[in-house]
Amino acid sequence: MNYICTASSAVLILAACALTSCSGTAPVAAVGAPVAPVTVATVVQKTAPIDVEVIGNVEAYETVSVKSQIGGILEKVSIQEGDNVKKGDLLFTIDRRPLEAQVKQVEATMAHDRAALRQAEANLRRDQSQETFARAQAERYKQLFERKAVSKQDAEQYVTDADTKHETVEADKAAIETSKAALDADQATLDNAKVQLSYTEIFSPVDGRLGNLNVKEGNVVKATDVELITINRVQPIYVTFSIPEDRLNEVRKQMAAGRKLQVLANPDKDGDSGWEAGELTFIDNSVDPSTGAIKLKGTFQNKNHTLWPGKFVRVTLRLGSIQNAMLVPTQAVQTGQDGEYVFLVKPDMTVESRPVVTGVRVESDQVIQSGLQPGDLVVKEGHVRLVTGTHVQIKKSATGS
Repeated sequence: MNYICTASSAVLILAACALTSCSGTAPVAAVGAPVAPVTVATVVQKTAPIDVEVIGNVEAYETVSVKSQIGGILEKVSIQEGDNVKKGDLLFTIDRRPLEAQVKQVEATMAHDRAALRQAEANLRRDQSQETFARAQAERYKQLFERKAVSKQDAEQYVTDADTKHETVEADKAAIETSKAALDADQATLDNAKVQLSYTEIFSPVDGRLGNLNVKEGNVVKATDVELITINRVQPIYVTFSIPEDRLNEVRKQMAAGRKLQVLANPDKDGDSGWEAGELTFIDNSVDPSTGAIKLKGTFQNKNHTLWPGKFVRVTLRLGSIQNAMLVPTQAVQTGQDGEYVFLVKPDMTVESRPVVTGVRVESDQVIQSGLQPGDLVVKEGHVRLVTGTHVQIKKSATGS
């Protein structure tokens, strides 16, 4: 009799197992199974931002390499390494004396050529008067020759003299043009000398922060040879980052609609404090085929100098928001053979495997498109031994939630 009962029980157990495997449903907890400790989270419904989280790199808004445009002795350095400077601040002074001497030399040459011009103009006035007199004499002797009062030779001599005076006038005019050209050349040389003299003082072309000083006072510098110092403009500042190409259409759609996309950057790798807010200002013109990503840039005002050129930062690109989104912690969502699911905690403190359809990830939460309702309790931690029907005991998580 005992044998028959045992056999019947085995048959029932085998049949139950067969039904379970054939139906494809989740395993059911055995009667008398131990209570499983879990931490839970409540399904909440709220507006959820759509974010893309990546790692980016900070770049200076402008980088200026300061070099001398003339050669000479570096006479004075007016700044210190690491200073913040404004546009127009004096940085370096190079010995002015050789260039001041050149300016004076050109000015002297100009004075000489100006005097030559005045002399040529005086000669022109004199020779024009003589030509006028010679023309009058030639005309008078022509009339006398016509009346047979003088010889033809005398008349022709006065005509020749008038022609000679005319050629002298033309030569005077050419001398004046030559003098004027010489003055123009002198003026150009003087302007260039004054420009070269202005290069003896080097001013900051931008607002920014100074880097390492490469040349000390007293050294001789050559034109465009050695970089004296580098200035990085850090207000505003760029953060460069890349996003997957499948996100590009959404970015372009948002910008085409005239929306300004917010970019958040945090230089703190572990903490959530110190987020800086900026705006997306640049999309590269091509996708990198080797990575399938596209480069973007955000511009930040960086008022507190939190962002530093060259530093890697956490970047969040905010593409918009989902209204009335249902959210659960990301770790609550499990993946099985039939897709994604969560363990729903029922009022009798047992769990049920509930298939869900997920949406985008929002920071540490997952958007649930269907399968749950606001207020449902789902298992956040402790999934290892759970099956449908397992009794659970709710405990506090490591974070105290």
